[in-house]
Amino acid sequence: MAAPPRPELPPARHFVGGEWVEPHSGRTVGSLCPADEAVHAEVAAGDAEDVDRAVAAARTAFDDPAWRDMPPAKRARVLWKLAELVDRNRENLALCESLDTGKTRFDSERIEIPMVAEIFRYFAGWVTKMEGGVVPLPGENLGLTLRTPVGVCGLITPWNFPMLLAAWKVAPALACGNTVVLKPSEQTSLTSLWMAAYGAEAGLPPGVFNVVTGSGREVGTPLVKHPDVDKVSFTGSTEVGRMVMREAAGTLKRVTLELGGKSPNVVFEDADRKAALRGALTGIFYNKGEVCAAGSRLLVQRSIYDEFVEQLAAAAAKTTVGHPLAEGVRMGPVCNQAQYESVLRFVETAKEEGARLVFGGRSLRDEVGGGKGFYVEPTIFADVDPDSTLAQEEVFGPVLAVTPFEDEEDALRIAHHTRYGLAAGVWTRDLGRGLRFARRLRAGTVWVNAYNLYDPGLPFGGFGESGFGRDLGRHALDAYTEPKSVWVGLT
Repeated sequence: MAAPPRPELPPARHFVGGEWVEPHSGRTVGSLCPADEAVHAEVAAGDAEDVDRAVAAARTAFDDPAWRDMPPAKRARVLWKLAELVDRNRENLALCESLDTGKTRFDSERIEIPMVAEIFRYFAGWVTKMEGGVVPLPGENLGLTLRTPVGVCGLITPWNFPMLLAAWKVAPALACGNTVVLKPSEQTSLTSLWMAAYGAEAGLPPGVFNVVTGSGREVGTPLVKHPDVDKVSFTGSTEVGRMVMREAAGTLKRVTLELGGKSPNVVFEDADRKAALRGALTGIFYNKGEVCAAGSRLLVQRSIYDEFVEQLAAAAAKTTVGHPLAEGVRMGPVCNQAQYESVLRFVETAKEEGARLVFGGRSLRDEVGGGKGFYVEPTIFADVDPDSTLAQEEVFGPVLAVTPFEDEEDALRIAHHTRYGLAAGVWTRDLGRGLRFARRLRAGTVWVNAYNLYDPGLPFGGFGESGFGRDLGRHALDAYTEPKSVWVGLT
């Protein structure tokens, strides 16, 4: 492969108060490309001092009439212009995203970055439509309800969908009139920094949108604990989500958590077999399985089980693994070394616990990357025990656990045999059964005859240990506004 194109990179600085600022520590850290393990960018190594500076800027901006009193129509135009800047810079943003994460350029440039722009447009549309109400009161009194912004929002995002998940949080927060301090993953910070710069170019007043880069310990924890942060929204692992809740409790700030998943993807015998096969593969191999809602547990009705497993293995064998910027590649490397090693450990554990390996299970570092890169073969295990590690723990990689079921009740029992409740899929030609099953499933999102599809208008979030609160849709507005009651005496 020829040398990959080089993107334009943001400065190795934080974005605070509308400008690029040097980190307090004076240090930077290298961002590794998972395809070849080479440092392709430097980002600022933030600390608590940087968080203090960003939160102070956000608080000042929140109290400033330039933002507080900005007419809703003007705020909507700012968000719309930010969307246009994302569209205009799509190619460069996609390069940054693919080199940071290992996702294919096709996925970055054709799917995810355009969705970022659509999310900002969607929430721009809500700015002029957030209304209060009138409540009848006894006597000569009038009751009003208002929606007011929460204040300074600390937003923490993971490494698997850096710009997309940042947009899920930033867009509704700004639409509601809040100010934000965004802490992206230290491994994939580039597009979040660009987003803040585009916000300033679009007309956001200084301090409304700040980004501090660095580790969870040095930046994330001080942000969650900060007494002048009014709300925290976190996307990441369930383990870290528990830590966020504990740290936020000290100041009783509002918290939204979107956490892990072990989502069931259920295929009934009457399903459109071709569509279900495609959905099963997309459900686990899109973005190398590094998707919180990945359909990592595939439940297939016994009558079609053996044939379907054979078809899965044959289709997985055709999945092209390679450099994320190479033409024709459908799956790049997992994002980082820790995740690469974790996925391979899960594969070995599944073998030890008796699951039947029908395809994959190997590192492709030597075969694809010439001894470099975090490449893992798309992997399928059949006859997976619902109690096993592979069926219970989130792998967050391209490893599918296939289990047979007998009937609808058996499928529901296995589907619910998890502490998570983020997403699920149902494949059947019987729409009545599909809707009935969707209603009974304890999951925040249920796809019927589809998988891994998203729209800015549909809320996303989980049940159980998958967290609480919702991103996207009108429901996201509730997370970034406070209801206020006003009692007016008319005499």
